[in-house]
Amino acid sequence: MDDKWNCLTDALLENNHIKIPIEKRFFLSFLDNENDGDHVNKQRIIEELDKCGFLQDDPRLNDFRRNLETLVKTDLLSYEEFKHCIENNILILSKVLRKELIIPNFKDFCENITEIYKKTEDYDEGENASYIPQLKKVDSNQYGISVCTVDGQRFNIGDTKVYYTVQSCCKPINYGIALEELGEEEVHKYVGREPSGQSFNELTLNKEGKPHNPLINSGAIMTSSLIKHNEAPSEKFDNVINIWEKLSGGIYKIGFNNSVYLSEKTTADRNYALAYFMKETNDKKKIGFPENTKLTETMEFYFQCCSIEVNAEIMSIVAATLANGGINPFTSEKIWKPSTVKNVLSMMLMCGMYDYSGECAFKIGIPCKSGVAGAIMIVIPNVMGIVTWSPKLDDIGNSARGIEFCKLFGEKFNFHIFDNFTDDTKTNPLQNKYASSKHIEFGELCLSAKEGDLENLRKLFNLNVDMNQQDYDGRTALHLACCENHVELVQFLLNVAKVKKNPKDRWNHTPLDEAREKNLTEIIELLQY
Repeated sequence: MDDKWNCLTDALLENNHIKIPIEKRFFLSFLDNENDGDHVNKQRIIEELDKCGFLQDDPRLNDFRRNLETLVKTDLLSYEEFKHCIENNILILSKVLRKELIIPNFKDFCENITEIYKKTEDYDEGENASYIPQLKKVDSNQYGISVCTVDGQRFNIGDTKVYYTVQSCCKPINYGIALEELGEEEVHKYVGREPSGQSFNELTLNKEGKPHNPLINSGAIMTSSLIKHNEAPSEKFDNVINIWEKLSGGIYKIGFNNSVYLSEKTTADRNYALAYFMKETNDKKKIGFPENTKLTETMEFYFQCCSIEVNAEIMSIVAATLANGGINPFTSEKIWKPSTVKNVLSMMLMCGMYDYSGECAFKIGIPCKSGVAGAIMIVIPNVMGIVTWSPKLDDIGNSARGIEFCKLFGEKFNFHIFDNFTDDTKTNPLQNKYASSKHIEFGELCLSAKEGDLENLRKLFNLNVDMNQQDYDGRTALHLACCENHVELVQFLLNVAKVKKNPKDRWNHTPLDEAREKNLTEIIELLQY
């Protein structure tokens, strides 16, 4: 080992790991003792961020990535360079390196999502929506899945950058906008909150003469009439686009598809019928529309909202904002109150999937909203948003591939609202893979040493865990790493964690004794150095 490296670590550690500053601890955990001396490799840091789901366009890490590119001219960083690069991002990097993110093993989770994607990729049932001519023209083979957690961990697979119109996925957003503007009591003077038991575009109202809920067509038209009721149409639409941009964090541009809008407008006889049916209730002295509602403007505004364009990556961030109680994971801006989000997600759970809503709540148990362009927006409260997009629809009007994904996702993970985390037939991505011994710090340390898990050992080091701990037999992590011939772990424990080389167990065996007994030449050399 290089003398310069030894001087550096000796001076910093002072035989007391507690004194190491957090920046130095992170720096040491990235060192490749054999190749880099007292510098860390830039690429290793970037790979760690990517593996944890922090993508290149994450706005929270713009300064960090820019500093890596502009301030450091080589592939290696000194401690001072590393410290300068991370100084504005220490909180988020702490969560990454200590594995304190909502999905601690994000790589494993993404592998599971990829597996489900591949299983559903060849599912070829259904047809594009035909009653809106422009939707029929979309390439029906396209399929993408995007994930965004409340910590901003993201994963995308397939056609996630292709723009599509939101269609009925605008309904929960418009409902939330109305709630924020007017409050729950005022909004529900005009629209109910019960599943209708009828088709989403059925000519029917509840016994009070109101649409049954905000997520069927009549309810969405009514909700549209409430938003900025006395404002000009342009102001109303600008307001909705502004909310979409805030919910998605402004990372990507929100679009608008005029041809789809015109197509919807000219093929909307049923929707106009629903509007006039509700207008009739005004004439019968029932609630109906708010006073002075301009029906043509309201209908055009509703069609415009349906024709907003996003891609799966954008919508997954919107879903993650809902999962995060109305706070965007990237900007930390509070867009909606928690009570608004609670009402929106309640509606999505009960009424979000057309005539499949009850079955979806029973089998999958997660708030979802579908649209006839092929998107399904899935919100797992306090965890993540997921979006699937594939244009072919089943007989009900939901994305055929998307429904298959939801079914397999529900079978794989225990995110159903009534799932019990003790059910070992499903996977719990929120749980660290060492969760069985996580509450016993030393148990996790020993398991990492025994299984050769250098990544988890680094995490424990970053958490300031004492690497010299001994069990009731006096055995340490170094004993175990030597026994199992994990050379990289022995290097890390000796050169980074600076553990004691010669601890004795109750049989007076040192790690070197273990290595000699098994004739582990590389480890013997490390311990004798």
